[in-house]
Amino acid sequence: MKGLYIHIPFCVKKCDYCDFYSINYNKNIVENYVEFLCKKIKSINTVFDTVYFGGGTPSVIGSENLCKILSSVKYKNNAEITVEVNPKSYKQDFFKNIFKGGFNRVSIGMQSANNEELKLLTRNHNLKDVEITIESAKSAGFKNISVDLMIGIQRQTIDTLKNSLDFCINSNVTHLSCYMLKIEEGTPFYFSKPDLPDEDITAQMYLFLCEYLRKNGYNHYEISNFSKEGFESRHNLIYWQLGDYLGLGPSAHSLINCKRYYYPNDINYFIDGNDYIYSSKGGDIYDYIMLGLRLKKGIKLYKIENYVTDAFFEKAKKYADLGYAELTNERFFLNEKGFLIQNTVLCDLLEEIK
Repeated sequence: MKGLYIHIPFCVKKCDYCDFYSINYNKNIVENYVEFLCKKIKSINTVFDTVYFGGGTPSVIGSENLCKILSSVKYKNNAEITVEVNPKSYKQDFFKNIFKGGFNRVSIGMQSANNEELKLLTRNHNLKDVEITIESAKSAGFKNISVDLMIGIQRQTIDTLKNSLDFCINSNVTHLSCYMLKIEEGTPFYFSKPDLPDEDITAQMYLFLCEYLRKNGYNHYEISNFSKEGFESRHNLIYWQLGDYLGLGPSAHSLINCKRYYYPNDINYFIDGNDYIYSSKGGDIYDYIMLGLRLKKGIKLYKIENYVTDAFFEKAKKYADLGYAELTNERFFLNEKGFLIQNTVLCDLLEEIK
């Protein structure tokens, strides 16, 4: 499997919690960026299984630009082609145009179905805008619709979280990405220090969310991701299963033939034609364990047995006995309680790599 990630680094307004690389929308810069991207992509002699437009807010550059970029990509007939969209960030007929242009999956940045929580997150949309976005995507022909949901938001409770989940379930979206709000250094939230729910309450929200979505037909296939059967994110699975992927645009990362590369957080560096920068080896046993334990199916023991000490398996059994994981003759994987302490488990287990 080969994936292509295309970073669209433009936003009308940056949210106060966001630390992804983005710049203010500027028509001239967008035109130059799209033109360079198309030339760059056309020079790549690879046929991709997945294409993912992330950001930033890809939808702000318009359907014509998105379709123009996609038309430069060589991809398989059954490729999964995703674009991230924020409510109120697109014009009329946007979804009809991108659907005709080849896109078949939409990821909507909802974050919450509670208007007060949206204001506290400094989002520029409300619940009605989300409803319109989902319905517009469906009307255009999209059947694969993902929604982003955040937990641990200021003033969020189990009840308001349940309301957000009910909205997604009743909207019949096929995929949810559910992330705990994390305050990143340098963001406005880092300096304003909003009063967020404590770790115990956020953990309760996470476990409630996992159980509630499972009861309503969503498979918890990755630590933060849930889907209806057959609607897992094929692109993100390439990341977690150590497939090759190419990232284009400022801040984009790549893994190619077990080597990791990146572009700096600088749009001019990219537009000026500079190549990506080598960062490190990738796809090794460390990556396999770290990324594999994000997945519900976990890691295969035969793939690690020659690389880890006996103490690795003793520790894995300890976490299984404590109720955080499952250890079989073939696999080791974390359960939902284990996902909450994933970093602790990883730090412990990775000490036992030879």
